Amino acid sequence: MGSLEELPLRPELRGRTPYGAPQLPAKHRLNTNENPYPLPAELLADLGTALGHAALELNRYPDRDALELRADLAAYLTRTSGASVRPAQVWAANGSNEVLQQILQAFGGAGRTALGFTPSYSMHPIISAGTGTSWVDGHRRADFTIDAVAAAAQVREVRPDVVFVTSPNNPTGTAVELETVCDIYAATDGVVVVDEAYAEFARAGTPSALTLLPGRPRLIVSRTMSKAFGMAGLRLGYLAADEAVVDALQLVRLPYHLSSLTQAAARTALAHTEALLATVDAVKEQRDRIVAALPGLGLTSVASDANFVLFGHFADARAAWQALLDRGVLVRDVGLPGWLRVTAGTAEETTAFLTALAAVVAEHGGRT
Repeated sequence: MGSLEELPLRPELRGRTPYGAPQLPAKHRLNTNENPYPLPAELLADLGTALGHAALELNRYPDRDALELRADLAAYLTRTSGASVRPAQVWAANGSNEVLQQILQAFGGAGRTALGFTPSYSMHPIISAGTGTSWVDGHRRADFTIDAVAAAAQVREVRPDVVFVTSPNNPTGTAVELETVCDIYAATDGVVVVDEAYAEFARAGTPSALTLLPGRPRLIVSRTMSKAFGMAGLRLGYLAADEAVVDALQLVRLPYHLSSLTQAAARTALAHTEALLATVDAVKEQRDRIVAALPGLGLTSVASDANFVLFGHFADARAAWQALLDRGVLVRDVGLPGWLRVTAGTAEETTAFLTALAAVVAEHGGRT
C-alpha cells in the first residue's frame, strides 16, 4: 500500500487533516448538532410512497435544475422569513457544504481570497483550500461577536472575493446583526455569504439576512435541511440570492447533481414543514435550560441562537471532554482553549449531560 506522501498531491493540501467530528461510542451523542427527534410517522409513510414513485424512473436522469424542489424551497422561505423569494433565486445541492463549494468554485479559486470571521464553521477554510482559494481569518471580539467597524475595515484592506458571515455562528451560537452584514457588504466588491444553517433556532426577534437580498446582487444566504428539519441523512442544502448568482453556480455544478430520490424526499419533507419544525421549540427549551444551569456549576456560556451551547471556562477543556465521555456523554471539543460545545437534545439527554457535568466539576473543584 502506498502512502499519501508518495502521491502528487497539491502542496497546499499537504499536512492537512480531513473534517470530521469524532464518531465514538457513547450513550448520549451531543457533538454534531443534530435534531434528536425522529421523523413523524406520517412523513415516513409519505416518504415511502414518494420514493417508490421516483424509483419507477431511476433509469432516467433527474431534473438537473430541480425546478419543483426550488419552487417548494422558495415558498418555505417566503412563508417563514418575512422575505419574498422567487424560485429562480433558489439553488439546492447535496448539503450546504456542496452549496458553499459551488460558490467558491464560481467566485473563488486560484489567485482569489476568501475571508471568514473565526472562530466559525471550520469547513469554510477547508472548502476554500479544496478550491484553491486563499484563506484569511477575520477578527472577532473577545465575546465572539463581530465589530462592524473593524470587520468592514479589514474587508476593505484584504479585498476578499468571498466573505463568510455565519449567523448564528458555529461554534459560538452568536447571531450577527443585519447592520453588520450591510456594513460588510458595502465594504467589498466580492460576494458575501451569510451561512444561516441554524436560523430556525434563533431567538424571537432575530431577523434573517434573507430580508437584505433586494438590491444586493452579491449577497447569498445559505440554509440546510439537516438541522431544524431533522433531515441530516438526506443531505440537502440550499441558498437564496440574486438570479444572476444562481446562473453563475450552474456553470460549475455537476450535471444531474441532485438525485431523483433526494429531490423527492426533500419535497415530501417540505410538505410536512409544520410537523418537522414542531420540535424546534422543544430543542430551544433544552438549549435555554442548559444556559440557565451553567452558572450554578460555576461555568458560563455564550448567548446562543442555535441548537447548541458553547460553554466553559475550563483550565483543560480536553480533560473535561474526556471526563464527560467517560460518563457516557459525547460533546465537541472545538479547539477553543477553555471551551466545549454541547448540542441541545431531548430533555433526557439534557438531564444526562447536566448530571455528568456536575460530577466533572465536583471532581475537579469547579475547573478542569
